[in-house]
Amino acid sequence: MHSTLIVARMDPASADEVAGLFAEFDRTELPGMMGTRRRQLFHYRGLYFHLQDFDSDDGGANIERAKTHPLFKNISSDLRPFITAYDPETWRTPSDAMATRFYRWASPSG
Repeated sequence: MHSTLIVARMDPASADEVAGLFAEFDRTELPGMMGTRRRQLFHYRGLYFHLQDFDSDDGGANIERAKTHPLFKNISSDLRPFITAYDPETWRTPSDAMATRFYRWASPSG
């Protein structure tokens, strides 16, 4: 399984609206087409964290390929009032907001 973590900015008061948009999106076929296994959203002091787990090791590439799909474009547009780039100067695509994993541990039994 592959995970991506997107970091951005969000007013915590928008959490319910953002969760609702993703609940609608996750009922579409696009998460399955992307190989999304699980999505978790977090916020902390004005920061937004979007953790997405994929069936395969190319989850980041799947996001890049999906960004031209109409459903992806729609949710990106719908989220625009609530989510802003962490660093607007450098953000061009979703991959520009992905955190870099530098350590991973898993239980030998799982």
